[in-house]
Amino acid sequence: MTKHSVVHATFTIERDYPAAPDRVFAAWSDPATKARWFAGPDSRHELDFRVGGRELAGGTHDGTELTFETTYQEIVPGERIVYTSALRADDTVATISLTSVEFVAAEEGTRLVLTEHGAYLDGHEQSDWREQGTRDQLDALAKELASAP
Repeated sequence: MTKHSVVHATFTIERDYPAAPDRVFAAWSDPATKARWFAGPDSRHELDFRVGGRELAGGTHDGTELTFETTYQEIVPGERIVYTSALRADDTVATISLTSVEFVAAEEGTRLVLTEHGAYLDGHEQSDWREQGTRDQLDALAKELASAP
């Protein structure tokens, strides 16, 4: 018999970007822009950015097909995005999460506050892996914003 487990974890990451909130928000809502910083060049990416819309990102890592599927629950343009996601490794659900992303006007541009609550299932993923991956994506977002006109 397989032993099942759930580990619950929450993390918050705050980042400052030297761009207006509308511009940082647009980097999350525009399919071509988001694909560049979120999914990477060798990944599949689809984005239907609306309440009830889905986002799919996927690729192969060490022979395992990883799929990250998101459903947008709330969108307040230029201010907030709330979504739920499932990470699958092949056909196995590894993590279910609820994430909020807030875009706050700051003196030098935008303070982005991302909070994620995760249920990590049966040891397939760990919260510190997810947090580091999210930090890496937010670094890629900074590079995207710096390279865009």
